[in-house]
Amino acid sequence: MTIINSEGKYDDKYYLIDAMTMGLPKFCAIYIIENNGMRVMIDVGETLKARKIIKKVKDFGLYPIDKIILTHSHWDHAQGIAKMISSMKDCKIEVLASENAIDNLKHPEKMMKGFENFGDVYPFEQVTPLKEGDIININGLELEVMNFFGHTMDSIALFDKTNRNIFVGDAIINRLDENAFFVPLMPPEFNEKELLNTFNKLRAMKDELNSISISHFGVWKGDHFTQIINEMEDLYFKAKNLLIKSYNENPSIEYITSKYCQTLLPKSTSQTEQLFVILIGMMVNGLKYCGFIDTTSISH
Repeated sequence: MTIINSEGKYDDKYYLIDAMTMGLPKFCAIYIIENNGMRVMIDVGETLKARKIIKKVKDFGLYPIDKIILTHSHWDHAQGIAKMISSMKDCKIEVLASENAIDNLKHPEKMMKGFENFGDVYPFEQVTPLKEGDIININGLELEVMNFFGHTMDSIALFDKTNRNIFVGDAIINRLDENAFFVPLMPPEFNEKELLNTFNKLRAMKDELNSISISHFGVWKGDHFTQIINEMEDLYFKAKNLLIKSYNENPSIEYITSKYCQTLLPKSTSQTEQLFVILIGMMVNGLKYCGFIDTTSISH
């Protein structure tokens, strides 16, 4: 079992950059792939952290960046893009994202529904659209674009066949440690049918993979990679059902968080009340937006 959750080089071509999100250190993983002199960054984090991330990139000797790929248009993955590009004017950077993300990046307020307390948004338009099956060539290293919809309807995965790894953003599940997780139930575009299709896609290609790189937080290999594949759908339904049941008992986010942590994360060493109150609030908003929670029927 190998868990990579610290900054630095973790094989010949991949680097991991930590980005603080929601004031929480080591919560968002930004990846950089370097191959034959070309550098590609996967996701950029939130606007307020753009300059700190650029500093870390320079500290690692990974500057300049040639391409940035956004796994989806949620604020904590994509909203730093305008600031980052303006802060790296000496670089000629191509930004790539799903063809479904183009309008969301132009009008980022659309993707802030359910996240209204997380700051200002900044539109960005200079984006190369990606579709399923496209190949991104990093000077000989190829990444295949796959639609991994569900979490959002613009989520993509990047399959590195050579290194038997897949970058999935938030599309599958997020793990803080082997016993702490949260699921892709986030507003405003969550789609359960598409999420189940995504689970099926990943299971179908599991024999081509040795690792999975997720955004919150890090790279999972060996037994833990297998664990994610085997448990992702079951944990999604356990989380969904518990959140709905707890909300119907008492819609207080503090109450729901307590139930979630006690029931699903009893062995975790990473989960904190501060963190999961925020995450539970987001997941409950996701359930509301897609209609799984009917707020009109609650009489507390």
